[in-house]
Amino acid sequence: MTHFRRVGAMVAFASSAALLLAACSSDPDPEGSDTPESTSSATGGDDAAPVTLTWWHNGVAGDTGENTLGDYWDKVAADFTAEHPNVTIEIEQIQNEDLQRTRIPTALQSGDAPDIFQQWGGGELAAQAEAGYLMDLSEPLADDVERLGGAIAPWQADGVTYGVPFQFAVEGIWYRPSLFEQAGITDEPTTMDELNDAVQKLKDAGIAPIAVGAADKWPAAHWWYNFALRSCSQDTMNTDTAALDFSDPCWIDAGTQLEEFLGTEPFQDQFMSTVAQTGATSSAGLVANGNAAMELMGQWNYFVYEGFTDGTEEGIQALHDDLDWFPMPATASGEGAPSASMGGGDGFSCYKDAPAECAEFLSYLVSDDVQRGYVEAVGGMPVAPSATDAITDPVLQEIAQASSEAEYVQLWLDTLLGPNVGGALNDGITAQFAGTGDAQNTVDLMTAAAATQ
Repeated sequence: MTHFRRVGAMVAFASSAALLLAACSSDPDPEGSDTPESTSSATGGDDAAPVTLTWWHNGVAGDTGENTLGDYWDKVAADFTAEHPNVTIEIEQIQNEDLQRTRIPTALQSGDAPDIFQQWGGGELAAQAEAGYLMDLSEPLADDVERLGGAIAPWQADGVTYGVPFQFAVEGIWYRPSLFEQAGITDEPTTMDELNDAVQKLKDAGIAPIAVGAADKWPAAHWWYNFALRSCSQDTMNTDTAALDFSDPCWIDAGTQLEEFLGTEPFQDQFMSTVAQTGATSSAGLVANGNAAMELMGQWNYFVYEGFTDGTEEGIQALHDDLDWFPMPATASGEGAPSASMGGGDGFSCYKDAPAECAEFLSYLVSDDVQRGYVEAVGGMPVAPSATDAITDPVLQEIAQASSEAEYVQLWLDTLLGPNVGGALNDGITAQFAGTGDAQNTVDLMTAAAATQ
């Protein structure tokens, strides 16, 4: 495969982060509604030719049948088709791992892809664009691209827009304050030494310190990503990921720091066979049910955790009352900025042969009212700047604050590097977790994969 230019390693997040910070002190929209109104024009009148859009997304139900994100997307589709009576939207909800790793790649390669599908951006998007699978959205979404600013960068390749995000935020460590209190932990860890101390206190109290869904690979890999972010300088991270050159010692150092952390035995029993989000014994389920104290994960886990409650307002509130978040702790060494954060989001692309209404629907998805409704219904972090006034939850305000204070935000490394090198990276890290690989092996796998591109 010929080499393609990758999206920039660092997301230009400053302008949207400042707006997120401002939203922390704003009152919610007093006229806000659970039913967003479209800001796009309804071009499909009663006499327009019928159009059917197929839409694949990962808003699936949790164990309790709660389906907050899926329900919201159902309503968004219904609102859009009410204004576009010639359009029918057929939705399929697919579990995240199946969707990203199997269903979407298979559908694209077979030429029988849905019109709208989940898109994580970065190198994965660039590879799909190079293969000719994606619709160029630069012209039909020009106004939205300008309005969304730097947050849209991971959904572009070679200056062309191939998708739009609907949420974007930094990741950190979710935790249960009641379990911290039980273990005698009085402060949120801000350094790795403090995190290691908290891990030991939790183990002494008979509590699983940290849950990780290593069976899905990427949740384990995110620990290495964060060590790499602190080991490698911003310039090295940018240069090396663009050139696919991992000879700088900082990449080995990331794996060495991971091995030192693994030596503290911070994770739950059988973490290698634990998945991330499905079932009560998943890493999310362990935290939601109080069987593990912490989990490194993105802001989306807020509504994932809610799926493990009984679905009532009281049950969700009880979870919120005993759920908090802090940024990834700083390491003792390395050339990366201590406040740098890993981040990313979710978005959607249109298949190359999708009807023109697909682009109009994506514009509707990132409209201010739909974005504001997303925050209110799901608790997500919007990409539309004017929708940030809907962020009222204290924990989400913390994440907004951390986003605004991060010196820079690094896109998930597997997403940035694409399925080939990113997949090799995740394989190497998972082998380190299993004790069958080491820091050098992870870098060797990345280098070997890069040589095939």
